[in-house]
Amino acid sequence: MAKATTTIKHILTSTPHHGTWFAANQALFNRVVSFYFDVIQSHIIVLDHSNKEALTILETLTHATKRNPSPVMPLSKIAEDIPAYFRRAAIHAALGSAHSFHTHLTSWKQRKEKAGIKGKPFHERPPVPPRSWQKAAILYQGMWKERTKQSIVIKVWTGACWSWIKVRMTGRQLPVDVELGSPCLVCKGTRWWLHTPIERHVHNPGTIEKQMTTHAHTSLCAVDLNINENLAVCTVQTVEGTILATKFIRGGKRIAGFRKRQLGRIARNRSRTGIMAEGQQDNGDLWKKIRHVDEKCAHRISARIVQFAQQHQATILVFEHLGNLRPAKGTYSSRSNTKRAYWMKGRIFTYAKYKAYTMGMLTSRVSPRNTSRECACCHNLIVRYDAGKPVEGYMPGAPLAFCLECGMKGNADRNASLVIGQRLIARYHPKEKPQTLRRVSKDTGVVVSQDAGCEEGPSILVAGHGESNEHGTAHDVRFRMDEPASDIPHQLRFLF
Repeated sequence: MAKATTTIKHILTSTPHHGTWFAANQALFNRVVSFYFDVIQSHIIVLDHSNKEALTILETLTHATKRNPSPVMPLSKIAEDIPAYFRRAAIHAALGSAHSFHTHLTSWKQRKEKAGIKGKPFHERPPVPPRSWQKAAILYQGMWKERTKQSIVIKVWTGACWSWIKVRMTGRQLPVDVELGSPCLVCKGTRWWLHTPIERHVHNPGTIEKQMTTHAHTSLCAVDLNINENLAVCTVQTVEGTILATKFIRGGKRIAGFRKRQLGRIARNRSRTGIMAEGQQDNGDLWKKIRHVDEKCAHRISARIVQFAQQHQATILVFEHLGNLRPAKGTYSSRSNTKRAYWMKGRIFTYAKYKAYTMGMLTSRVSPRNTSRECACCHNLIVRYDAGKPVEGYMPGAPLAFCLECGMKGNADRNASLVIGQRLIARYHPKEKPQTLRRVSKDTGVVVSQDAGCEEGPSILVAGHGESNEHGTAHDVRFRMDEPASDIPHQLRFLF
């Protein structure tokens, strides 16, 4: 069995003075964390022990008891009568920050030493300890009680004393078959949220290599992400190469049009003023609207991808390993629109990765080289064209594909998703060396090289990409925004 962790978020509907108390409680928590970080810096040997042993050592150094009336660095200088669970939550937060800082410092020293041995100049600055602390206050078991679906009683520092207060909360209900972690108080803008981590035990499907080599019935879902109307095209296929189902997730034109309108408004507002205050965000409401819509769309698309894969019992998700995609030159709104569309593709992969893991699926990535140019049947170069246009040349972003060698004809994005799945299969089931993409004469209209600034974006030659498997994490519930999957039973190959 494996564990998958996610977070359930609830909005706290509290009064204004409750918000003041939460802020005072968080400020005290960060002062205690900062204090223990300094203690660890003074006794660096603490990091050589386990967290449980380090907790005992730090409490001995700071907490006064009958057996230890005079600690070396008393916590009472920060505040009196700090609850034990509050103190221990701060100690664990400080230990995490200290481990992170010293890991980065050790890595920096190694890079400096390596550069010195090679005689190369080394201008990289060393990492520094945190200058400010903005950690959310963690509520261990003794700091909250009487939790229901609509309310919770928590113990907070009001600035004058410790007090139990009851606050109402709204949001998604907690699942039944999970283990609850320690919630924490998080401030977002003027609202306070309660974040509760949950752990779910899921079946461990084994590594991708094991699934691909030992189970003949393994199915994988290959996903081709785009920035045109088809935001994602998913095909489920078996290890033997049988195509089981296809799903087109549309809506790209709608989201791109909305984003472009907002960016146009931002550009017009900037042209009117001509002055932007340094250190301040201009057009904050419009930028916030764009971010929220992109975030919502990324969650919706990733949820539908994972649901489609689960519906057809796929255990592996396959994406392209996209790197530094650069938008084509153009107006400010057009270039920024394309750039944010690329960012949204990265979010879709990230969200699909963790959503898939809680359903027992792993995630992998393959090289994006020529995925939109290869024929899924014979791996020769294809022609991409628009409906009603001559079947010749290669038009980036065109919806239709045709292979001059084998006669394959169909949707270009579906063909690309099939190639993505085939590349993962070929990684663990190597066959004879495939036929190299041969150059053809220019009179056929097929171009070998691809423009890095094309609008489609998924198969550029200069993109940074890798060949390694990427594993991720997700939900075993049906998402409310999901739609029934639409399968395409027919094969991709047609007679031309």
